[in-house]
Amino acid sequence: MKKKKLILIIALILATAISGILIGRLSVGIVSAEGEGYEDLKIFTEVLSIVKRNYVEDVKIKDMIYGAIKGMLSSLDPHSGFMPPDAYKEMQVDTKGEFGGLGIQIGIKDATLTVIAPIEDTPAFNAGIKAGDKIIKISSEFTKDMSLHDAVSKMRGPKGTSVVITIMREGWKETRDFTIVRDIIKVKSVKAKVIEGNIGYVKLNQFQERTSSDLAVSLADITKEPVTSLILDLRNNPGGLLNSAVEVSGQFLPSGKVVVFIKGRSGEKTEYRTESEGTAEAGGEKTKLKTMPMIVLVNQGSASASEIVAGALKDWNRAVVLGVQTFGKGSVQSVIPLSDGSGLRLTTARYYTPKGISIQSTGITPDIVVKLEQKGDAKEHPVIREKDLERHLRNDQSDEKTKEPEEMAPVEVGEKDDVQLQRAIDLLKSWKVFKELPKAS
Repeated sequence: MKKKKLILIIALILATAISGILIGRLSVGIVSAEGEGYEDLKIFTEVLSIVKRNYVEDVKIKDMIYGAIKGMLSSLDPHSGFMPPDAYKEMQVDTKGEFGGLGIQIGIKDATLTVIAPIEDTPAFNAGIKAGDKIIKISSEFTKDMSLHDAVSKMRGPKGTSVVITIMREGWKETRDFTIVRDIIKVKSVKAKVIEGNIGYVKLNQFQERTSSDLAVSLADITKEPVTSLILDLRNNPGGLLNSAVEVSGQFLPSGKVVVFIKGRSGEKTEYRTESEGTAEAGGEKTKLKTMPMIVLVNQGSASASEIVAGALKDWNRAVVLGVQTFGKGSVQSVIPLSDGSGLRLTTARYYTPKGISIQSTGITPDIVVKLEQKGDAKEHPVIREKDLERHLRNDQSDEKTKEPEEMAPVEVGEKDDVQLQRAIDLLKSWKVFKELPKAS
């Protein structure tokens, strides 16, 4: 009876209802302890019972079950994971673009927790944390075998509280401790301005719930000036919500165009199409953003939703993509709430560009490749992409046998030294010149 009760508890924990945050709604059936390999739970319940009776100290069943679930999901791809109630609540807050923390984007490379990039103007950025830094400890706890979700949870917290992270950086002989005071991290997802007199420049930092509406406002503001072309900067944008990526694409593409389609394990195909007309007010006239000359800037930090937007604009010949190969995250995660307030982030599908191309672990190849060169005092750091993460999903259209040499990229460069941006500006200027050339008679 005890074993049956334990199996029932586990089944109830696993029974879920999809939230639809990332890919819409899925139907998750009630988990049965019979069939489909669930008879193997007998071993689990045996171990649980033995530990409960014989371990040297008293242990909580729930803590052991949580640990077992974390271990189970850690055997999957690096983007799947278990979120205890507190972490699940923080994730929900994160999609709104505001949370208490340090402001660090992290990943795992060579089994080590690694900084992908600090977010500009955050405590981590101001403390001197750099891309490529290895996080050895968080509050004196070693990060070896620590999941990304656990690491994020330990670094998040109320404003005004502090956390000590131990860093090892290339070139250092020993680790250094950074004591960082948490603050409210407000990730402003859209920044826009007019450059060179008539080029609209839009920087998207993340795809959140309000990104599309904020983008529409920003485009309306900058197109009040005589803007004749656009630069959409998606560099170092780690992604976010799928629906936000579709809505953003809809501001540059005609209605009804496929932005992305996804396929799960069953092979069933789901398409996401544009809805908006992609126009904004400018000087009393409607500027047609869906036809304006446009360049999309990407780099190794452009991931997930960023790659969806870049891939859609490239496939529909709407924009020229310029920069370097993107991160290569072509998988979709569903956020699944559990009955006790915890949640799963589970990889449930691969996504494909409108032409049916999977970019999982390979990324999007720009139309024009322009590497960002090191200038002055800019430091270099190793480039981390999806293919470098442990247990990453393989591309179902590629054998991935080619091992590329490790790349290096500068951490920071000024606008004048930003050769990718300057090349985009030059291209848009020449675009206008060639367009106005008289036709040969």
